[in-house]
Amino acid sequence: MAQEQAEAPGAGFGASAATALVALGANAPFGRSMPVETLRQALARLDEETGADIRASRMWRTPAVPAGSGPDFVNAAAALSWSGRPEELLSILHAVEAEFGRVRRDRWGPRTLDLDLLGVGERVLPDRATFEAWAKLPADRQGREAPERLILPHPRMHERAFVLVPLAEVAPDWRHPVLGRSVAMMVEALAAPARAGLAPM
Repeated sequence: MAQEQAEAPGAGFGASAATALVALGANAPFGRSMPVETLRQALARLDEETGADIRASRMWRTPAVPAGSGPDFVNAAAALSWSGRPEELLSILHAVEAEFGRVRRDRWGPRTLDLDLLGVGERVLPDRATFEAWAKLPADRQGREAPERLILPHPRMHERAFVLVPLAEVAPDWRHPVLGRSVAMMVEALAAPARAGLAPM
């Protein structure tokens, strides 16, 4: 069962499983459920669908990115043990998003639920060159383009306070397989303006 701020990182994870990291976010209601409740329900569904040992962060209120693109988000992060293929976990995430009314239209904008697969162990997919190309994508193209295949680690995770700050609560020692920095180190490297507006709920 997913639990917020559970015991020490790594507790209960199987020796043959990799640590998978998931970012959760929502800033639009789904029926009568407001974003906080949607995220809690989504964590419960991930628990059911993966059968994994899941650790979840607190909920954080964060400004929408880019500024003015919608209401503030509620964000969280989860770490789970995963022994399957990353693509199988991504398929589960997309199915859970669909259950909560997610429709992929605007690249950035209000959404009922957003589940991003950030990383799975030390995997770099499909290869380092593709990761680096997407990581260096100019800002004006980031809002228009999305990769057609899974890229791991997530090519923007190291830049995003709304991802890293919650993630540091559940996987501070996870090390980025390309940059070689832990989550805790990436949080420390964030500029103060990048953290502006983040607040635990």
